[in-house]
Amino acid sequence: MSAAVTAKSAPAADRGVDSGRIRRRFETLKAQNRGGLVTFVTAGDPDYETALALIKGLPGAGADLIEIGMPFSDPMADGPAVQASSLRALKAGMSLKKTLALVTAFRAADKDTPLVLMGYYNPIYRYGVDRFLADAKTAGVDGLIVVDLPPEEDQELCLPALKAGVNFIRLATPTTDDERLPAVLANTSGFVYYVSIMGITGTRSATDAQIAGAVERLKRHTDLPVAVGFGIRTPEQAAAVAGVADAAVVGSAIVDRIDASLDGQGKAKPTLVKDVLHFVAELSQGVRGASRKR
Repeated sequence: MSAAVTAKSAPAADRGVDSGRIRRRFETLKAQNRGGLVTFVTAGDPDYETALALIKGLPGAGADLIEIGMPFSDPMADGPAVQASSLRALKAGMSLKKTLALVTAFRAADKDTPLVLMGYYNPIYRYGVDRFLADAKTAGVDGLIVVDLPPEEDQELCLPALKAGVNFIRLATPTTDDERLPAVLANTSGFVYYVSIMGITGTRSATDAQIAGAVERLKRHTDLPVAVGFGIRTPEQAAAVAGVADAAVVGSAIVDRIDASLDGQGKAKPTLVKDVLHFVAELSQGVRGASRKR
């Protein structure tokens, strides 16, 4: 194995990135000797006010970091649940501008919880990269996950984001081998998001042994925290992942709870926020009770 492959990626601070809330949160988790819970919801699903109430309630329910999906009409990497949530949000009038307004509204009361926007490049490109990064930074966005921009396209958004002080979080997958990892990790900051299965979100899950092995391999290449997602649907699964990784990411299972709390017209039932936050609290209890294996 070459020296280039074994060398760990440089800390974010060495690349001029203000890691801010993400860095501090993972430092706190490390000091507490536990993995974190990262929760995903789509901005504006099923409507702006309900989504805002839900996001505001997530930290109190135990979410350590929050991913907010940027609604897009062609979310090719997402499974049926997240696709449906994106379409619900768009139907309700959600836009990238309103997504940033949602972040601003959240930040009015919460200055500490890290927020990451996740989605696709097209809406950002249409918004204008420089304008988007400036507005995102002002709103209080800490990081970006843009699933359709490979490392070869870093000049499009990744490098400008790092220059603007916004973490650019890269995905690693089971097929990201040792030859590919240096390119994936070169400009990654905040944390590495390990996609534990191949395919679309919310469809199946990896074994505990597969996840543990993957996290161990990634840790040989980077000092960044590793969060593991895709296929985590229960507190027990979240606990198992939090025992070996720095955080467990739960998305589709939460989106499914939102969908289950809609009425026949696709509107939020009065109990939606309470029901979803109760589920997140159960996930958090699982994560916080996890036995650390590393």
